Amino acid sequence: MSSHPAEQKQVKIKLNTSIFNDGEKETFELTTFGRYYKKGNSFFLQYEETMEEGPIKSTMKVSDQEALLLRSGAINMRMVFQHNKKQQGRYETPYGTMGLVTRTKRLVSSVNADEKKGNIDILYDLTMHGSHAGTYHLEFVFEEEKG
Repeated sequence: MSSHPAEQKQVKIKLNTSIFNDGEKETFELTTFGRYYKKGNSFFLQYEETMEEGPIKSTMKVSDQEALLLRSGAINMRMVFQHNKKQQGRYETPYGTMGLVTRTKRLVSSVNADEKKGNIDILYDLTMHGSHAGTYHLEFVFEEEKG
């Protein structure tokens, strides 16, 4: 019976990104709509965003021990998050590909099926081309659309 597609729910997603570097803090907020679904022991958030380079489709896959952020479109990116581990990733732009390394300090997620909402909280150090690019805090809050 696993051949049935996962039930997808339309969700409102709020993503807060904070970047800490050299004593400075930058904060970005994105509110968008996307899809949430479960498959096996993982859950997925899919959404689209528009950047200067163009439209980007993003997928966040979260399991018990790991999170994976994939972006495709105007840029292509793959980042893996595992608590207290360094993970290789990549960031591809029309101008070339950069190697990334994440060292995850915090990875917490929860989904409340009854209230039809959830969150993902990731704190990590990012290294690009061998140089520390900052400490990043990603916080996703998502809730099933009323309707």
